[in-house]
Amino acid sequence: MLESVIINSRQHVGLQKVSALAGRFRSSIGPIKNYKFIQDEVSGESVLVCSCFRIIENLEPTCAVGQLVYEIVQAHHKGYRSGSGCLLFLAGAWSHTALDCLQRGIAVTHIIKAMSEGIDICLDVCKKSSVLFKDIAVMHKRTATPQDLGLQLSEEAITDASQEAANVHDKCLNMSGQRRVKLSRHFCEAKSEMLSSALLPDLLELPDVAVLAESLSHGCEDAMKLAVEAVQMLSKMNQQDISDPSFDISKVQTCVLPGLPEDCACVVEGCVFLLSDEQARVAHRIKQQPLKVALVTGDLSQNYRHLGFKSLSGVGVCEHLDLSASSKEDEWLEKVVNRLLNLKVNLILTAGLASQKVIQHCCRHHILVVEKVNSSVLRIIASSTGAVPVSYATQLAEPCVGNGINVEIWRDLSSYERESSTAVNISNGRNGGLVTAVITSCIHGKLQALEDQFWACAYRLHHALKDRALLPGAGGTEVLCVHQLQKQAEYHRVEDSKTGSAANLYRGLVLQLMADGLIDYISAVMVSTGRFSAAEARTIVSKQLQDFHKDEIIAGKFLQLILESRREDAVFSAGKPDEALTVKIYDNLSVKQEAWRKALDLVFLVLQTDAEVITGTGQRTEENLMRL
Repeated sequence: MLESVIINSRQHVGLQKVSALAGRFRSSIGPIKNYKFIQDEVSGESVLVCSCFRIIENLEPTCAVGQLVYEIVQAHHKGYRSGSGCLLFLAGAWSHTALDCLQRGIAVTHIIKAMSEGIDICLDVCKKSSVLFKDIAVMHKRTATPQDLGLQLSEEAITDASQEAANVHDKCLNMSGQRRVKLSRHFCEAKSEMLSSALLPDLLELPDVAVLAESLSHGCEDAMKLAVEAVQMLSKMNQQDISDPSFDISKVQTCVLPGLPEDCACVVEGCVFLLSDEQARVAHRIKQQPLKVALVTGDLSQNYRHLGFKSLSGVGVCEHLDLSASSKEDEWLEKVVNRLLNLKVNLILTAGLASQKVIQHCCRHHILVVEKVNSSVLRIIASSTGAVPVSYATQLAEPCVGNGINVEIWRDLSSYERESSTAVNISNGRNGGLVTAVITSCIHGKLQALEDQFWACAYRLHHALKDRALLPGAGGTEVLCVHQLQKQAEYHRVEDSKTGSAANLYRGLVLQLMADGLIDYISAVMVSTGRFSAAEARTIVSKQLQDFHKDEIIAGKFLQLILESRREDAVFSAGKPDEALTVKIYDNLSVKQEAWRKALDLVFLVLQTDAEVITGTGQRTEENLMRL
């Protein structure tokens, strides 16, 4: 995928590949994401995508660096469901920073030390610029101007940062000594010290969830509306204290229904699943009666083996037994069905897939099989019904079977001529606290994107309620980081002129290059709105940085320039600036911090690996490009 853009084989190939790969996603960041078709040249099949994660997932990078980038983005997406575009972009921008430093003759150790200082400066800015919930609640009641709505730093915070540049430098050096490059291929999430006691909220006054949702929707108002409904429904079901809201994302699942208009999307109590006609007939027979349920954590098939399974060594095969694969499967199937009948199980929920034979045989005995159930849903059902999840259906016994679960017909979709014509709702009538967001669309290819938007909004609310603080959005936090990085770079240059130390000069140059990467990110976000060219965006950002004063973050001016777009109804109303509808835009604190950390960790890993690379003159094989 990257062979066409490589690449000088006598330079750091890995960093070039990261930079080239990230450049392909430049148009996919920001508030407005256009849909793109990705077509498989072999099969001719195509998929409709709009997020950075789905793009890289469907591009299937084959080179070692591409696979590493994909795994890191995948791990981040699994935990946060947003911020993948930011991670990719900054990984590319900071890879370019490292390449630039190497071309200037700066040693790898100096680059890592200076860039570690840079990320620590940015994380410190995040800590100081974070807006606590109690402040958001107070400011919302004031219905103040954008400058009063948490889109600025307190004067005290910026004054301290301005007066103590040397102290910040010393502090960052100390923190850099504690940083360790994570060499795990999944870059396990680090515990954030930035979210410690300094951000513990005063629970006497918290903003309404709807206020937070408006600020975190980022143009996905319909998806955020569903997320708010899920929060409110869970709070009501679990009788939560309204003064201390929380959002347990593990109690939410989605069900995708093609063929229905998008305005039919909703949130319902229980677990909604789509069934085939054969399964629907069983559901109609056992509906509205207490059922016995069995939970299986793997696939419901004869060939399934759990992760890490090892066959017994030294076991031979008897040649006299002529058992074909089909006869073995039939024997296993008969054993499973008999066990289910003896235990009087009416419902099987499996986290994996079920073979068609199993489904058909179970349907004949009026046993409903539901596959692809989330593991978190299985755990909650297990705790509420007394069921014990098993890896294999042959492990089922009386103590493993749960009681008291119900199946109801939620929606008959046969009029839409669908293969799966009935949606059922599975619940236990107790305080299981499970809800389902039903995602609908007449465009089948759009369903994945709509589902991703819902999860992104739901996770934003989840992390906001968990962090109890937010960051200025729409590039505001990045502007502050650029300002502080440039100030620290200037401090190093001044120190170098006094002491003649080359180390300070290197640090000042690296910090300035990191700031340039953030400026490039802000400009790309502005370009994605469709209102600016790349040159216009950089000019505006540079002008705003020149006009930066200690008592403002340029919220009323700079952020509106970024956020105004063709979709004005989703951001600002058309009209004069003083008459425009004020929209408060925030980002998640922990999500942004983790995306920045992972981006820099990726750069460090590739940089240190490249330092040990043996490059050849040829570019045709991976062996000639890289040897780990």
